[in-house]
Amino acid sequence: MSFLIACPTCGARDVNEFVYAGEVTSRPETTPTQGELGRYVYFRRNVAGVQREWWFHRFGCELWFIAERDTRSNEVLTTQRAVPRSPGEMPAPQTPAVPDTPAV
Repeated sequence: MSFLIACPTCGARDVNEFVYAGEVTSRPETTPTQGELGRYVYFRRNVAGVQREWWFHRFGCELWFIAERDTRSNEVLTTQRAVPRSPGEMPAPQTPAVPDTPAV
């Protein structure tokens, strides 16, 4: 199934220009236990509905960005640039700096 994604820089493009890198996750803030680390690395929510995801525009501007996509219909609701973290500053939940654990 093909659909369009609106790159924050280039505008609407075919999904085949992009690489999906998994849903947005949150890293454990402290030293994680083995169980917490295992859940962070291996488990995803995988919702049937709107999900925040990492995408990379590989055949365009090479920008990492976050898209909100409805997994039931592949409709992309919003896209936004990923904002880098500054040292010592906690990022807002909607603006992580890099994909925590890309899907492989």
